[in-house]
Amino acid sequence: QVQLVESGGGLVQPGGSLRLSCTVSGTFFGIRLMAWYRQVPGKQRTLVASITDWGRTTYVGAVEGRFTISRDDAKNAVYLQTNDLKPEDTAVYFCNVDVMHTEKDLVNYWGQGTQVTVSS
Repeated sequence: QVQLVESGGGLVQPGGSLRLSCTVSGTFFGIRLMAWYRQVPGKQRTLVASITDWGRTTYVGAVEGRFTISRDDAKNAVYLQTNDLKPEDTAVYFCNVDVMHTEKDLVNYWGQGTQVTVSS
């Protein structure tokens, strides 16, 4: 019913930048919270950034000041601009959204993930 597709990952040098995109398709009333998570093999998936339907943003301390999350509700899309990338940012980045299937029903969905590798 709902599909999330991420793009924009890749291999970059330390100090470089990437813009991750996530587009939500399907049948739904709207989208509330949108977020980006990341995961390294063998470790827990952790929240990187989130943005509410009214534009309030949150960031994990390790990325604040370097990453920017934004959304375009006309396109049902959420973006993560990643600047000054560091090797420790290397991970699979996942899009996550709370979808309103009705005016009163929320369902959470995950994307398939996009790899970000920061290395010289």
